[in-house]
Amino acid sequence: MSQRGLIYSFVAKGTVVLAEYTAFSGNFSTIAVQCLQKLPSNSTKHTYSCDGHTFNFLVDSSFVFLVVAHESVGRGIPFAFLERLKDDFKRIYGARIGIEGPHPLADEDDDDDLFGDTFGIAYNLDKEFGPRIKEHMEYCMSHPDEISKISKIKAQMTEVKGIMMDNIDKVCIYILSSTS
Repeated sequence: MSQRGLIYSFVAKGTVVLAEYTAFSGNFSTIAVQCLQKLPSNSTKHTYSCDGHTFNFLVDSSFVFLVVAHESVGRGIPFAFLERLKDDFKRIYGARIGIEGPHPLADEDDDDDLFGDTFGIAYNLDKEFGPRIKEHMEYCMSHPDEISKISKIKAQMTEVKGIMMDNIDKVCIYILSSTS
């Protein structure tokens, strides 16, 4: 991987980084954790820009997925990477994740049993999941056209779904108003 496309990535629960990977030196992890701490608590997708890099966050089921990318990569590939990473993480750890809780950055005081929680100890999954992060980063950077196509198709499907939901709402409102 000679170009600096996807640079650094982690999976966290709240502000606790569970696993990370980078092939580059730099202060990406420090800046990423600072951005994580400032992430809006109601956000599911968020991007910060800093010094020619984007810090892209995806929040799902009380977990935060991040990738730092060079700005030239855009946002499609980083978010497609994050979706792949999230899906793989949930496939591997889904049974241990349990039911969905509040947003991972919501302030809750349920942290009494940190040492009994796989997802409560910093870097606890680094050896286990760090290599998976590397594999996904390398795949996404080696197949950017495929990843871009998938990203575009998912965006189109989301748009079509939104249009369909709006139309269903309009039909329901019409039916309800015409029966009154």
